[in-house]
Amino acid sequence: MSTQEQLNYERIASAIGYLQENFKVQPDLDQIAEKINLSPFHFQRLFTEWAGVSPKKFLQYLSLAYAKDILRDQQLTLFDAAYETGLSGTGRLHDLFVNIEGMTPGEFKNGGENLSINYNFTTTPFGKLLIASTNKGICHMAFADEENKVFEELKQQFPQAKFNQQKDSLQESALHIFNQNWNEPNEIKLHLKGTAFQLKVWETLLKVPKGNFTTYGKIAQTIGNPNASRAVGSAIGDNPIAFLIPCHRVIQSTGNFGQYHWGQVRKSVILGWEAAQVNLITS
Repeated sequence: MSTQEQLNYERIASAIGYLQENFKVQPDLDQIAEKINLSPFHFQRLFTEWAGVSPKKFLQYLSLAYAKDILRDQQLTLFDAAYETGLSGTGRLHDLFVNIEGMTPGEFKNGGENLSINYNFTTTPFGKLLIASTNKGICHMAFADEENKVFEELKQQFPQAKFNQQKDSLQESALHIFNQNWNEPNEIKLHLKGTAFQLKVWETLLKVPKGNFTTYGKIAQTIGNPNASRAVGSAIGDNPIAFLIPCHRVIQSTGNFGQYHWGQVRKSVILGWEAAQVNLITS
């Protein structure tokens, strides 16, 4: 992503942040454009190029009513149906190509001793990203508004590992998820440090289709532990793989989008972008 594209994302995020704060009054195009210092014409064009739909349509995807409709229409079998078939007419979802391998007990306990981790900073439609990999798969992805801080968080996860700043084929394969036209990709492998419970929750997240939502309670039911909503929430909060393991698709049972480790505005941007892409494919 170029510097200009990064600037465009920041403008879009600012506009969506304004929409979140002023959703009830339904601001018009002129009001939104004024807030990010663009003319209505240029804002409409920029937004449509970025999201694929108009700001007005995008606002519908961010609405509480839309989220509630999605949740009301979902059945528990949605997970399994999506996992097997993907969305009708769109081909298989990228989630189906993700294979999680948990680290060995030794790797888990010794802080990554004897692990060699490649890492790289890259840009995405949703801002800068840190991606890291072992020889077995992607071990960490995090949006990096502050590069030094995010890299320190990675090192805390694997304090005994050796770090090399370089891109590899595992990273390149995973980064294709940000391509709007991505279809039938190669399998992506993840090499994750987590408890058995966390891995189970993260695997379940992979079954939530793009453009859809789920709740903590539904995930708890799906993993066969309906009373574990709070533990599910903790596991989701500890998700080490931004976007690819879609914890952003978990919202409150009321339909409110709720919090997100990498920022509430970014969560709304991602959810709206995904809904817009699904709409473009299925319409």
